[in-house]
Amino acid sequence: MAANRLLEKTAAHVRGLYDAHADENLIYHTLSHTESVVKAAEQIADHYQLDEQDYLAVCIGAWFHDTGYLFGGFEEHEQKGAELAVDFLKKEQASPELIEKVRQCVLATRLTCRPATLIEEIMADADLFHLGTEQFRESNKKMRKEMELRCGKKIAGEQWRKSAIIMLKQHDFRTDYARALLQKGKLDNIARLETRQEEQEQKALESEAPASQPGKAGGKKPGRGIETMFRTTSVNHLRLSEMADNKAHILLTINSIIVSILVALLFRRLDGDSQLLIPGLMFITTSLITIVFAVLVTRPNVTSGVFTKEDIRNKTANLLFFGNFHRMNLEDYQWGVKQMMDDADFLYGSMTRDIYNLGVVLGRKYKLLRYAYTFFTVGFIVSALSFVFVVIS
Repeated sequence: MAANRLLEKTAAHVRGLYDAHADENLIYHTLSHTESVVKAAEQIADHYQLDEQDYLAVCIGAWFHDTGYLFGGFEEHEQKGAELAVDFLKKEQASPELIEKVRQCVLATRLTCRPATLIEEIMADADLFHLGTEQFRESNKKMRKEMELRCGKKIAGEQWRKSAIIMLKQHDFRTDYARALLQKGKLDNIARLETRQEEQEQKALESEAPASQPGKAGGKKPGRGIETMFRTTSVNHLRLSEMADNKAHILLTINSIIVSILVALLFRRLDGDSQLLIPGLMFITTSLITIVFAVLVTRPNVTSGVFTKEDIRNKTANLLFFGNFHRMNLEDYQWGVKQMMDDADFLYGSMTRDIYNLGVVLGRKYKLLRYAYTFFTVGFIVSALSFVFVVIS
């Protein structure tokens, strides 16, 4: 009860600060943002089942983490927010240990900070939770407007996108939970920004080109669009491959548990009830065959790892796949890559073969995955019905 009371007082106090020190220049760092960070902190903290004091530290830190902005502390707002949290908690007669944990949680939201404890990692991930969600697009717009008000000048869209892409690529979620939940969304946001950036660069190139050039359709250069197509297709193939591996992992985990339970519990009862033998064997057979299919989905296939100069001259070597060069020495590989970069047909041909090979591997993975799910579903139903039949009869 005391913990809940302190959280209620914290929420009321911080809301009061935002009311009393409203700043029209704060477009992004608003009370709404703070409340969303608190919600994210609670979600991650609940996953890790923190004890009461650590849970309090994370939640109180989330409430205070941006309060420094209200007092003009743009550069050192984390330090100011930590001081405000300490002053408030001292007035509430909180323990020194809790006060220090809250202070460290607030300071953990600095982009340059390396969180040292789990609660600091949770706080850092909660503050940047939106990077892996669909809300990033709107948050990014608000952040840009706020930065323009701070600087007193407009920020070019190209410049802002470049800085956002760099920030996203340099950022790492700290907790395993956040990585599992948000990493894919963050990669989607990066891809969306890069695609937008390339579109704008292509438009700029077209506008700068002469109105018409013989054989070039008004000076339009297709290279940028081709690169975007290859990049997008490759990324989509890799994501599909990752999804297939994750589905196979789920099957492996489920069936391993089933086999363990059957071996540990069921067969101990066979002496007293031999009728359970056939349903039990059916269950185990289903699980083992499903496991085999799932293993085949994730089984790596590495080629010889060697290419020849003749392959390069004939433009048949794919230097973009590690399996074709992992046994080569560096000098030969560098020579081959240089030949490829100097020949657009060779380069695009290699990229095309790479995508095709990825598609072939994906086709095999999803075919085996379909077999695994189908066999598991049918086998599970038949085995369960056989158990029911034995019990009833």
